[in-house]
Amino acid sequence: MSGPYAADRLVALLDAILQRSGSSAEEAAVVAANLVDSDATGHASHGVCQIAVYAKSLELGHLQPNRHARIVRDEAPFLVVDGEVGYGQVIAREATDLAIARAKAGGACVLALRNAHHIGRVGSYGEQCIAAGLIGVFFVNVVSRPLAAPHGGGRPRLGTNPICIAVPATPGHPAFLLDFATSAVAANKCRVAAASGKEVADGLLIDERGAPTRDPGVMFRDPTGAILPFGGQLGGHKGYGLALACEILAGALAGGLPALPDNLRPGRVVNNALAFLIDPARVSEAGADTGNGGWQALTDAVLDHIQDTPPVPGGHGVLIPGGPERQSRALAAERGITLDPDTVRALHDIGGALGLDVPAFLGS
Repeated sequence: MSGPYAADRLVALLDAILQRSGSSAEEAAVVAANLVDSDATGHASHGVCQIAVYAKSLELGHLQPNRHARIVRDEAPFLVVDGEVGYGQVIAREATDLAIARAKAGGACVLALRNAHHIGRVGSYGEQCIAAGLIGVFFVNVVSRPLAAPHGGGRPRLGTNPICIAVPATPGHPAFLLDFATSAVAANKCRVAAASGKEVADGLLIDERGAPTRDPGVMFRDPTGAILPFGGQLGGHKGYGLALACEILAGALAGGLPALPDNLRPGRVVNNALAFLIDPARVSEAGADTGNGGWQALTDAVLDHIQDTPPVPGGHGVLIPGGPERQSRALAAERGITLDPDTVRALHDIGGALGLDVPAFLGS
C-alpha cells in the first residue's frame, strides 16, 4: 500500500486530471471530492481507484464530460431524470437535489435516474437526504461486466447492485445510513488482494467452473469466476433476491437498461436508480401529539437502545449503520488516506500523460 496522503492533495490532483480530461472546474470539483471522500469513508472500491476506469471510459466514448441531470418527466410525485452518460457523481447529486425539492413541496418523490455513468458511493446521496431532513431509499443497478452469480448459479450474471436507506436523526444522535452492495465482497477488494498476492475469505468467490475458491485472481481471468451474493452458502438467496430486485426496479423499470447481454459493451459502465424520498413529518404528524415525542424521538430511542446492547466477549460493541463511515472519516482526517499500489501507479500514469507533476501534487 502507498501513502498515506492528505485528502486535500488527492482532491487537487484528481481535480487537475479531470479538468485536463475535459471537465469544467465545477464538475471536476464535485467528482474529485466524491472520489476522495469514498476512500475516506472506507469505500475504496468507489474512490480514487475509479479514475483509471473513467480515463478508459472517456477514451472509449462511454463517458461524456459536462453533462447535467436532464428532466424527462416531472409529474408529482414522479420525477424521471436522464444522465446522458455524464459523470454519475454530478448527475446523481443534481437528481437527488431535484427530488429533495419535490419531496419538500409535496411530501414524497419517486425518482427514476437513468443512463448515468458510475455514480460512486450511493451513501453520499443518502447523506444529501439526511441533511434535508428526508428519508431516502435507493435501489441501483450496474450495467457493466457481470461480477456476481445468482444464488445456486455457477456463472456471473449480475452487478454488485447496491441498496441505500437513509434516515435523519436529531443533533447528537447518529443518523441511520445503510449502504451496501448485494454481493458478498466488492470487486475492487478482490483486485487489491490479487495484486498483493493474498487470498480472500471462504464463501466469497467461485471459480470459472463454479467451485468455491479463495483466489481473487479468478475475477481477472478469462473466463472469470464470480462473486457470491451476500449471505454465504446458507443465506445467499437473500443477497441474490435483493440484487435481482435492483435489476428489475432500477434497471428494467427506472432505466430501461437491465444488465442483459445485449446491453453490455466492453468498458461500458452505466448506473440506473429508483429512489423514494419521503418527508417523515407528512407520515407521522398525526401522532405527534400523543406524548411520545413523535417519530424522530422514537427513532432516536430505537437507535440508542440498539447501540446500548452489551458487546460480545472481546467485542467492541454495536455500531449503527453509518457509524463505520463516520469513524473512518475521522481517522482519515487525522492520518491521511492510504491507496493501493495499482491506484498510485494509475495516478502517475494518467496524470503524467496529461503533463501534471504528480509527485508534487502528492507531496512525494
